[in-house]
Amino acid sequence: MEAVVLILVLIFVAFLALGAYATVKAVGAAKRGVDRKVEQARRAVEDTTLRARTFAQPGTASELARLRLELRGSMRATQDALRAAVGDDPTLKESLGLFERLSAHGHELDADLKRLESEPDKAHVASLLPGLRTRTGQITASADALRHAARDRASHFA
Repeated sequence: MEAVVLILVLIFVAFLALGAYATVKAVGAAKRGVDRKVEQARRAVEDTTLRARTFAQPGTASELARLRLELRGSMRATQDALRAAVGDDPTLKESLGLFERLSAHGHELDADLKRLESEPDKAHVASLLPGLRTRTGQITASADALRHAARDRASHFA
């Protein structure tokens, strides 16, 4: 009789531990999903705000918003294309590493552009615009080249 009670207690404890483990995993997955949705919503709001600035605020503010939109769009498209392609072709991990390095430069430039949006001296910002256009063009061209190379590789080996 004692053995039966002991076995029942052990089974109860095992189910209790399994339930706790499943609860922790489910809460973690839900938290990751919420975090992902919040990040997507924040990005969508920021992109919409930038699009509105390109039309509503003339001059340097409009140009800074346009540069940020161009940079962010190119980087996001490249990131999506590379991550999708790496699943099909693991040899593209090196390209993903290159993109991560390029992404660091892109984030730095985006932070500079964002900082300059609140700069009160518009003449100073206007003097920096040619260099910012060049940097944005170089980074977006590199991101576009990585994206096109990944697509070419995928179509070539498909």
